[in-house]
Amino acid sequence: MDLYFVVVTNLLHPDALPGAERLLQLARDVLDVEADAVRALKGRLGEAFLEAHRLMMQTRGRVVVTGMGKSGHIARKIASTLASTGTPAFFMHPGEASHGDLGMLTAQDVVLAISYSGESDEILKILPLIKRRGSPVIAITGRPRSTLATEADVHLDGSVDKEACPLNLAPTASTTATLALGDALAVSLLVARGFGSEDFALQHPGGALGRRLLVHVRDIMRKGEQLPRCSPSTLLPEAILEMSRKGIGMTTIVDSADRLLGIFTDGDLRRTLERHEIIRSVKVADVMTANPRTIAADKLAAEAAQVMQSNSIGGRIVVVDPEGRLLGVVTFNDLLAAGVV
Repeated sequence: MDLYFVVVTNLLHPDALPGAERLLQLARDVLDVEADAVRALKGRLGEAFLEAHRLMMQTRGRVVVTGMGKSGHIARKIASTLASTGTPAFFMHPGEASHGDLGMLTAQDVVLAISYSGESDEILKILPLIKRRGSPVIAITGRPRSTLATEADVHLDGSVDKEACPLNLAPTASTTATLALGDALAVSLLVARGFGSEDFALQHPGGALGRRLLVHVRDIMRKGEQLPRCSPSTLLPEAILEMSRKGIGMTTIVDSADRLLGIFTDGDLRRTLERHEIIRSVKVADVMTANPRTIAADKLAAEAAQVMQSNSIGGRIVVVDPEGRLLGVVTFNDLLAAGVV
C-alpha cells in the first residue's frame, strides 16, 4: 500500500490519531532537520558567495530574482527582502518571461535564478536569452552539476541532506536553506551599503518601524494656543484654571522671554494640598517642579516615549529650543495617536 495513503489515512481516522507527544516530536524533528540544513550552509560559503555579493553590489541595474513553483515563492521573498534593505530588486516569473516579461530585463541587471534541481524547464528555456542580453546569472541550486549550476556565472550550493517532509518529497528543508542564503546575501549587501535604520524606515513608511523612525517630536507636539503656560507670579487658582482649559494635566511656568522655569502637574497639586490648607495666595512658582526633563523638537518621537518611560515623569514632556524657550508639549496620548507606541 502507498506510504502516503497509509499516513494520511491514519491521521484522519479518529481512533488512530497519534498522541500529543508524538506530534510534538514530529514537529521538533522538522525543526531539527531544517536547522541542520541551514547550519550546513556555513561551511560552503566562500569565493562563490563573495562573487555573488560583488555582482549584486556593483550592478548599475537591479537584481532580478526568478524561480518556479516553491522556489518561485522563495524567490519573491528574497526579492522583497533585497528591495527593502537597499538593493533594488524584483521578481520575474520564468513562465511569463518567455511571453514578454523578459522585456523587464536589461543588460545592467543581475539575475538570481533559483531551482533546487537546477533543471527547471521554464528557467532553462529563458537562460540563453538572459545570457545573450549580457546579464550575469547567479544560481542557487541543490545540484552543483545541474544545467543551471554549470551555465551560471556564479553557483551557490543550497543542497540539503534530506527534506523535513517524512516522504522526503515536499520542498521544506531545501526552501528554508535557499531562503537563508537569500537573507545572507541581503544582509551582507545591507552592511556594505551602509544601509541604516533611517533608510529602512524610508522603505517602510507605512509600518510601525517607519512611524517610530520617521515621526519627530515637532510633528506631534502641542503648540501655540494648545500650550498651558503661566508666569511665576500666577496664583495657584488661576494656574489650576489654565490646566483645566488646556486639558493635559499640567501647566508650564515661563519667564517674560518664554524660557521654561518649571512645570506644575496634577501630582504637584496633590502634594501642595497636603501642605497648604489655603492655596488662594500661593504662587505657582513656589510649588512648581523646577528644571523638569525636556526634549528638543528635532528628536524622534520614539525618544520622547523612552524618556517618559525610563524617567517616570508621567505622561507628558516639555519641548524647548536650545535657549530653553518653550516650544511645545508632547503627551503619551499624542504618541499613541501617532502610532509611535
